[in-house]
Amino acid sequence: MNFLRTDVICMRNVLKYHSAKDPGKVDSPFEVRFDMNASRKRKNTKPKGFFEKLKEQRNQRKADRAKQTDRKTDILKKTGSGIVTLLLVILPPAVCFYLMECYSHNPFAVVRPWAQFFNIVLFELVTVFLFVLTGKLKAAHRIVYIAAMVYGIANSYVVRFRTNPIVPWDIFSWKTAVSVADNYDFMPDTRMVVVTLVFFAAIVLFRFIKVKVTRLVFWKRLIPAALVAVVLSLFAGTLQQENFQNSHRLYNKLFTPVYMTDVDGMAVTFVMNLAYMSIDKPEHYSAAEAQAVLDSYGEDGAMSEKSGSKAEEDDTQKEEDLPNIIVMMNESFSDLSVLGDFETNEDYMPFIHSLEQGEKNTVTGMLNVSVCGGNTANTEFEFLTGNTMAFLPQGSIPYQQYINGDLKALPDYLKTLGYQTIATHPYNAGGWERDTVYPMLGFNESVFKDDYVNPQYVRQYISDESCVDKIIEFYENKEKDAPLFVFNVTMQNHGGYQDQYGNFTPDISVKDSTNFSLQQYLSLVKLSDSALEHLISYFEEADEKTVIVFFGDHQPSDAVASTVLAKNGMSWNHLTEEQQKLRYQVPYVVWANYDIGEETGADTSVNYLAAEVLEHAGVPLDEYRSYLLHLKSEYPVISAVRTVKADGSEVRASDEKDEMDIYRKLQYYELFDHGTVN
Repeated sequence: MNFLRTDVICMRNVLKYHSAKDPGKVDSPFEVRFDMNASRKRKNTKPKGFFEKLKEQRNQRKADRAKQTDRKTDILKKTGSGIVTLLLVILPPAVCFYLMECYSHNPFAVVRPWAQFFNIVLFELVTVFLFVLTGKLKAAHRIVYIAAMVYGIANSYVVRFRTNPIVPWDIFSWKTAVSVADNYDFMPDTRMVVVTLVFFAAIVLFRFIKVKVTRLVFWKRLIPAALVAVVLSLFAGTLQQENFQNSHRLYNKLFTPVYMTDVDGMAVTFVMNLAYMSIDKPEHYSAAEAQAVLDSYGEDGAMSEKSGSKAEEDDTQKEEDLPNIIVMMNESFSDLSVLGDFETNEDYMPFIHSLEQGEKNTVTGMLNVSVCGGNTANTEFEFLTGNTMAFLPQGSIPYQQYINGDLKALPDYLKTLGYQTIATHPYNAGGWERDTVYPMLGFNESVFKDDYVNPQYVRQYISDESCVDKIIEFYENKEKDAPLFVFNVTMQNHGGYQDQYGNFTPDISVKDSTNFSLQQYLSLVKLSDSALEHLISYFEEADEKTVIVFFGDHQPSDAVASTVLAKNGMSWNHLTEEQQKLRYQVPYVVWANYDIGEETGADTSVNYLAAEVLEHAGVPLDEYRSYLLHLKSEYPVISAVRTVKADGSEVRASDEKDEMDIYRKLQYYELFDHGTVN
């Protein structure tokens, strides 16, 4: 039994050794194993031979090669997974851009190459930002796709209803848009349905994307998200630089917004337009110099055209000598024959057409406006202030963006002459924020829909006849010995025109056309023409001198005009620059019940019209409107889409210097500097 004792002693020594090495460790006695054959095994152990060692080495090399192969396979798998992840990140945003553009056109054929690339970059950066922020690629793609789908649908409807696409400052007009939304036909066309279904399919398929950011908690992801946001901001700023735009063939002419959006893409156009959210001071602007220019057009200024006798006459002019001024700006009123010939069963504006033949004490012509199919408030702004949308971003709404204090506008000036000033609009007071802006412009009183008692309705709007009745009511109840200024914005002809109504049956038809919207529109125009005849007939018999001004705010939407354009070889969505200008002309009439002379074909633009009315009426002019009449001698027409010089040549207001620079500075002074009279 000596061999057993020997193994026990050896084991005991081993345990003592380990206990001494690690005193804190108490080995379980169950770990002790007694091998009765240990001594015999040691005696039978032989050293490995040469071939055995060679075999072991060969096996080891095989094992090493297998490990290397496994390592390479892992690398390939990881690389493949990385490529797939990269594709999942970059491909969906590019597809999203093309899908959104498909709501309007074929982007591969219409959007310029560099513009396509820049749009994709914008989509990529937004997606990466959302991916880092949310930690889930699936969520980022879904947010981008939903936003693009909503924007694409909204832009399609906006173009359909008002001709021009969405611009950043439309956010200020959401209340007005909501208030009239029920009046339009939102039936989607085939293109919209198909594109929307593809969007929904993609949004559903994103559920299979499992890519996540797992190593960083939310607050740690904010840093890389901020870096991506900085890159996005820098890229957006680059897109807004004119030199960059020109060198990469980005179209940057704001007066043709539909074409700009088509060739630049919605996203790039939107980013480029963001640069015009605020108005910069004109180069070399000085408030003191602007005031000095205005002073020179004052009563005693160097540019004043008054002679001594005329000045004395004006100085002694009594309030009772001043005429009443009635202005009716008629919603969507236009003569579509300016677009070309079309035949109707009867004349749709017989009274105005008769006035245009040279009626006594009547001035008629075409009025160049800055809007088409919508944005009525901008025509109001140009008429009441004498300013032009040519110096402001296309589609911007000064009522909502730039007027935040009392302004030296036409009503404010007329008040200084003793006029009672009333603004009236037979619709919601908050539309275009008129209830806030009208007092700032100098109106003593603002009358809206709720103040019309038992009005007549045409379709779902208060009629122009009811507006005429209201104007007559103002006149018959005006302040004694005070001249009256009424500014009426009608509502009867507001779009859309596709629905039928029990209280209105169109009576104008167009030969070889089944366009019901066109028939209804022309029938509404005929009612407005009749209302104007009623208004003039009343004041023909009035005892007080009265001037009546009538004009449209803009032409109707493409849904109406497309038929007339097609009859004359034009396509509503592919108009040339010259053809597009025709869509920004409406008729105007200035009539008086006393001698003001006669004139036909007296084309002008809205910014000049108020000054011309005062001149025709014999009302003294203030400095700004005196300057405008001087400017008109050099530039007879200035609007956001058209500028005409005295020699008949057409130019762009932004390219003109000298006198146009003076006008630009004076407008900035009137609107942002001098205009605020606190």
